[in-house]
Amino acid sequence: MAQHTVVENRVIGILQKSRSCDLEEVTRQCKEFTWNQVFLAVDHLSRSGEITLQPKGHGTYVVTFPQRQEGRSDQQSLPS
Repeated sequence: MAQHTVVENRVIGILQKSRSCDLEEVTRQCKEFTWNQVFLAVDHLSRSGEITLQPKGHGTYVVTFPQRQEGRSDQQSLPS
């Protein structure tokens, strides 16, 4: 299981409530952290596949949980 920072846990908590959120809204809800801390947490979670970061247009991004395949959520499929 991945080791999460306090900021990453906060981002995950926000998404568990809303399922989808603009990146700017995530930063607004994380007032106790700097924008840089939130961005680094979102970047790490996105690169690890725990969340997705999708461009919405005009410099805005949407943060969501990825669609999971059938089976365990922590299991990655390998090429055959």
